[in-house]
Amino acid sequence: MFHAGQTVLIISCKDDPRAAGRTGRIVDEIPPGPLTEGRWTVDRISIWIAPVLCRAAELQAID
Repeated sequence: MFHAGQTVLIISCKDDPRAAGRTGRIVDEIPPGPLTEGRWTVDRISIWIAPVLCRAAELQAID
């Protein structure tokens, strides 16, 4: 389970494969639901990569 502001490593990401191997921060303050199909919103990846939606299995907590 992740929490808002937590730094994560993006292992892979179907939403945008360019995000794989980069770090970002979780945006969601509550666990994701059906609207995002259970995917977490990750932001602050890169100036060239918009926020992405990733499944929990695609993310690894850093802090």
